[in-house]
Amino acid sequence: MTIGKSPDRENAPSSAQPSGGAEQAADAVSIGRVLSAARIEARLTVDQVSTATRVRVPIVHAIEEDDFARCGGDFYARGHIRSIARAVGVDGEALVERYDAAHGGAPASKRPTQLIENAPIKVPNRGRPNWTAAMVAAIVAVVALIGFNLVSGKTGGTSTGSASAPLPSGSGTGSLAPAPSPSVQPPAPAPSVAAIAAAPADKVTVKLVAEKDTSWVSALDGNGKSLFQNNIEEGQDQTFTDPKQIKLVIGNAGAVHVYVNGKDLGPAGKNGQVVHVTYTPGDPQAG
Repeated sequence: MTIGKSPDRENAPSSAQPSGGAEQAADAVSIGRVLSAARIEARLTVDQVSTATRVRVPIVHAIEEDDFARCGGDFYARGHIRSIARAVGVDGEALVERYDAAHGGAPASKRPTQLIENAPIKVPNRGRPNWTAAMVAAIVAVVALIGFNLVSGKTGGTSTGSASAPLPSGSGTGSLAPAPSPSVQPPAPAPSVAAIAAAPADKVTVKLVAEKDTSWVSALDGNGKSLFQNNIEEGQDQTFTDPKQIKLVIGNAGAVHVYVNGKDLGPAGKNGQVVHVTYTPGDPQAG
């Protein structure tokens, strides 16, 4: 990269060198090139990055070619850049800052200002305080009426006890309960457990999750090429994809949870056990 820049730096005036050099450096090492080089250095395929980040393969290819039009907007482009950078081991925030600088800053910061400026148009929000005030006035009136009846009319020991008993049910569940019920009706649904990423039918996809402890893992593809040889720390995971097979050696099988072709196979073995397994496309069966 520096061979094409050196003549310009020697001939150009010193005052023009910083701006010209910065533009050439930005062009030479773009966001897509940084992500592509990091992926290759991490020995990951585009399919593996797609499986790990849940970003579709065509969009991963487009981002590596600096084509962000397929992301569906700046918000999604930033999210995809962060996810892919995390998967290949580079600083995602620095790349997002570079993306914002190249695309005129973060447009999301301008939208709240527009919403605040247009806030007086929202009529329903103005109606709610009036409705609440009316409810409060009605509650105060009912409580005052009940208190007046208790103080003025019924002073006997037995009548006082009988009058004090209906207070919670009469004032709380009478005509006041139906009013707040519409705001309580739509409860938020309980979050569902995240599903395993769908595995391609013509490939084998293996996901290893270190749940209880650290385990050493070695992974080879169908051609015998090494995909991974390192420790997986507790809480970390690794995903491998190949058209033919994935051959694994797991040093601490009891600490690793195995998912193959979208199916949960449970722990790879017992604590401290060394396991040699091979998986192929289709119904997962260890070989």
